[in-house]
Amino acid sequence: MDITPCATDDDYEQWRQVRIAVLPYERTASVAELRESASADRLMVLARQDGVVVGHGLAARSDMARAGSVVPRVLPEHRRQGIGTALLHHLVAHVEGLGLPTLRAGADDEGSLAFAHRFGFEEANREVEQTYRVDGPVAVTPVPDGVEVVTAQERPGLWEGAYERFGLECLADFAVDTPLDVSPERWAQDWLGDPMFLALHDGEVVGCAGLGLDADDATRAENGLTAVRRDWRGRGLAVHLKLVALDWAAAHGVEEVYTWTQDGNAAMRALNTRLGYATTRVGIQLSRPTRRT
Repeated sequence: MDITPCATDDDYEQWRQVRIAVLPYERTASVAELRESASADRLMVLARQDGVVVGHGLAARSDMARAGSVVPRVLPEHRRQGIGTALLHHLVAHVEGLGLPTLRAGADDEGSLAFAHRFGFEEANREVEQTYRVDGPVAVTPVPDGVEVVTAQERPGLWEGAYERFGLECLADFAVDTPLDVSPERWAQDWLGDPMFLALHDGEVVGCAGLGLDADDATRAENGLTAVRRDWRGRGLAVHLKLVALDWAAAHGVEEVYTWTQDGNAAMRALNTRLGYATTRVGIQLSRPTRRT
């Protein structure tokens, strides 16, 4: 078996096809998006047997502080042949080379969870997937007084400029086991929805809600970050922004919008339920030290 880094557009497309096969219920980034996210810290590989792609892997600096993410995936018909193990070791070595002390991974089925436990990963947190079926225009609640809603795409630089005052506060409030550590560059690139709706008051961003459209299925989208600055909470702004995003989805042919929310974020899960989202899946977040003792 050969494990080689993705280099060409064809490599990235084959990497995409493995993810689509393993996670058909989630959007997969386009080749252009994968290329845009490339960095020295990020490793994307393909596993081949006799020249045929049988799996892929991803290792990168995590949004969790002092941690690296490892994602080995093997096509179902090629599992239990040691391919996942080889991929995991390859990805762990990359994270070790970054000098990060903790590994992060995820599982949302019993097979993946059993595999992770074999290599010392333990549950650190849980996420809940909730799904909204779009069946027509969405009634949007009134925008709070003094607030203007625009898109980040209409106002270049506004999202990037919101990192210090808005972004860091929102990131600090995530219900996670380890604080998030998101650089301004990653905020600008990885956390921006398209579209991303921004609530402005006196020219400052006080709330956001975005969507990530599915490049392979125009009827499906994922909610991006939905957040409101602390001093603006309790005024109906999160509801308004989320409904604006859902109404945009309805107007653009999207039939299903799904979102992943931390299990500990009861307020957002309750809001989603009130808006008509149904709980559809649970994902388990896992961690372990980089070097096992």
